[in-house]
Amino acid sequence: MAAPVYFMLILVLAQGAYWLGYKKAFRAAGAKGPSSLHSRPRYYGLLSALWCGIPALLILVGWIFFADSLLVGMVMEDYLRFSGPARPEEVGLVENDLRNLIAGNVFAGSPEPLLQQAADEYRRLQEIGRKVLLAIILVVMSLAAVFVQVRIRPQMRARNHVERIIRYFLIFCSTIAVFTTIGIVLSVLFESIRFFQQVSITEFLFGLKWSPQMAIRSDQVGASGNFGSVPVFAGTMMISFIAMLVAAPVGLMSAIYLSEYAGKKFRAIAKPLLEVLAGVPTVVYGFFAALTVAPLIRNLGLNFGLSVSSESALAAGLVMGVMIIPFVLSISDDVINAVPQAMRDGSYGLGATRSETIKKVIIPAALPGIVGGMLLAVSRAIGETMIVVMAAGLSANLTANPLQAVTTVTVQIVTLLVGDQEFDSPKTLVAFALGLLLFIITLSLNIIALYVVRRYREQYE
Repeated sequence: MAAPVYFMLILVLAQGAYWLGYKKAFRAAGAKGPSSLHSRPRYYGLLSALWCGIPALLILVGWIFFADSLLVGMVMEDYLRFSGPARPEEVGLVENDLRNLIAGNVFAGSPEPLLQQAADEYRRLQEIGRKVLLAIILVVMSLAAVFVQVRIRPQMRARNHVERIIRYFLIFCSTIAVFTTIGIVLSVLFESIRFFQQVSITEFLFGLKWSPQMAIRSDQVGASGNFGSVPVFAGTMMISFIAMLVAAPVGLMSAIYLSEYAGKKFRAIAKPLLEVLAGVPTVVYGFFAALTVAPLIRNLGLNFGLSVSSESALAAGLVMGVMIIPFVLSISDDVINAVPQAMRDGSYGLGATRSETIKKVIIPAALPGIVGGMLLAVSRAIGETMIVVMAAGLSANLTANPLQAVTTVTVQIVTLLVGDQEFDSPKTLVAFALGLLLFIITLSLNIIALYVVRRYREQYE
């Protein structure tokens, strides 16, 4: 059976354990009824389900993650015993061929008999392992169900046990999130350190020319690349600035209208329609920018006698701004609606008009949240890739003209890591340096946004 089948089996058995615990709680209460129980009957059922389901799920997860490596190791040990000693690189190639053969990938020729025998042995061990896994799951869940059923008493603190298990589960999930973040940061940091061992950090941070192509031989043209990141980050900031010039006023004004002027029926229709823009894939925005907006800007520029590139920062920034509008709108709308109604009523009571109330009371009260939302929107714009690839191009030009082609950090990272790359040359490692610097910038923006929100929110609570 496949893993989803085991998972469904565990859910079904856990549901059965729930009903057994639920019914046992009523029987334990006896004639006094559920009121004599420490917890509600459903907590006894939940405790039974958790005790039965969690160990079985842990066993299943362990099988999913470690079974393949364990079985391949056992099969390879037998294979090497019959084939004789081999170098480590040869063992890796044989193991790769074995995995392809197990997966059913077609070989150019017929595989050697010993390798085919190893693949058959793997399948046999895998089938035995699945049967053993099923037996272990059934035994563990049965023992857990009996263990809980025997312990159910009216004085048993089932709710406390359930809440403790859920709290441990939440702590476990939080720990995974924290360690995942730490792992991402460390992986980027280590590779960046390798890059800075080959290229000066001052050249990377302050260099004005970006040309990371590295020649294969020292006598070839371009044998030493140029890794100045200033043009790349300048293009990133220019496109993000143009995007925020579109998204910030449109999103904020839309939020003000929906919150303070629009009726309930119009708001119920308009806000979901505006937020649909957030669900449009970025590649669709990229197509729209490349096929509609960029040619339109180019034609308009030619009519005014301006030199406009077929791929420009203006086209990418405008479309990116449209994409970010729902982000700004949603955050601003929530913040404005969070302003207490008493502040509006007090302003109206003093004779202020609706527009004066918005300018003098609501916007100042909601300003910390709005500023925080804007900074988060900037982080979203900085991290966009597909629109820039299709509308702004790949040229790392250090220019302040939005009508010229530029590139961004994320685009360069994608370009540098496309295809089979060796992670020992500056051309590839520079992508990690760019990622680390971009991470620091976006993290700083997020920290500033959180600080602004927390620092000034208390004034209006």
